[in-house]
Amino acid sequence: MRLANFHPTALYSFGRRMLEWAMLKIAVCDDETKIASALERNLGDILGGLKTEHEIDVFHSAVEMCRALETDASFDLIFLDINFAESEINGVEAARIIRGSGDDKTCIVYVSWENRRATELVKTRPIDFLIKPLTRRAVEDTVKTYLRLAGLEARALFHYRKNGAELSAPISDIVYFESRKRKIIMHLRDGGHDEFYGKLKEIREGPLNGHDFLFAHASYLVNYDYVRAINYKGMLVAGGEAPLPISHEKRCEVRERYLEITDRRRSA
Repeated sequence: MRLANFHPTALYSFGRRMLEWAMLKIAVCDDETKIASALERNLGDILGGLKTEHEIDVFHSAVEMCRALETDASFDLIFLDINFAESEINGVEAARIIRGSGDDKTCIVYVSWENRRATELVKTRPIDFLIKPLTRRAVEDTVKTYLRLAGLEARALFHYRKNGAELSAPISDIVYFESRKRKIIMHLRDGGHDEFYGKLKEIREGPLNGHDFLFAHASYLVNYDYVRAINYKGMLVAGGEAPLPISHEKRCEVRERYLEITDRRRSA
């Protein structure tokens, strides 16, 4: 089904999407206003926690979104409802128009109350399918999957202050943080390090909220990506000669967190 005078070639600008870390463009397309508003709010909170500049546009019909794309709108990621109460086309048909324009780069996430039409959905190559009611955790996992697939996750920065100056380091380059008295030592994958004043708990709950770090000990906050071996007493990180200790009171927490991250990444 096509809209009158609506041609896939009108979406040529949509296919020229640029993966600029400076601004991630997202569309939420859902005719249930409460769900659309909640999704917009969760996306804003999640991306804000990941220090990702973003714009979110909300549409309440597939036709409305397609009309925007027909002009000059473009999006990196679309959360697309499948069924609309009042719309000339549904979400799947809108996705066909997008793919029919030759755009295979824009990532589509279907949203629905029902887990059906799997074969039909696969043809439009979505990266995920979320079942309503949406949970923040499900949305966050999908956002992280997108950032990883798009090669943007590595560009997220950790910001800190040192001697009155604002500094930053790519989160993907941080092996672990070590706390010594009032100072934090940030160990990097190139073997270098930097020191600044702070608290591990504030780092974990602030700038690293939403990233895969393990709070192994009151003195250690470790990047999951650099863990090479782990048991209940400690973990060996890349470039390390001796395991970093896991405190007795954090053993269950670390084990559960490690397994949760591993399972999530395997299913992504």
